[in-house]
Amino acid sequence: MRNILVCIDFHEKTSVLIDKAREFAKVFGAKLWLVHIAAPDPDFVGYEVGPQYIRDARADELKEEHHALMDYSKNLKEEGIDAEGLLVQGDINDLIGEEAKKLKVDLIITGHHEHSFIYEAFFGSTAKAIVGKSDVPVLVMPFS
Repeated sequence: MRNILVCIDFHEKTSVLIDKAREFAKVFGAKLWLVHIAAPDPDFVGYEVGPQYIRDARADELKEEHHALMDYSKNLKEEGIDAEGLLVQGDINDLIGEEAKKLKVDLIITGHHEHSFIYEAFFGSTAKAIVGKSDVPVLVMPFS
């Protein structure tokens, strides 16, 4: 196992996910790819972006997420683990598989959050979508 993709969503239990990925990386000497798929820009999904303050707020949000990814990867590197953080914008259900292929990953690690029936009906489960589309094994960590 050489490359592990870790799906980061900045949930309060992201550290649990990274800890599990750290264990795998140490055992297998694998590189960790910490990937966060940010929501697409409104223009991408057919809505006008709006006033400048909205664009500025979105840019600040992306900048904060990027810095958080860099901090995670820096901390792992300080422990001797090869790690890179990637921030990509778009549809998570499509992009995780694309990134996994590009990075030639051997394992995907993601978390699963419990949601209401209504939420699942409208938005579905990201973890289920990743498992359904993946060509490589997926480790799903339950977050309850």
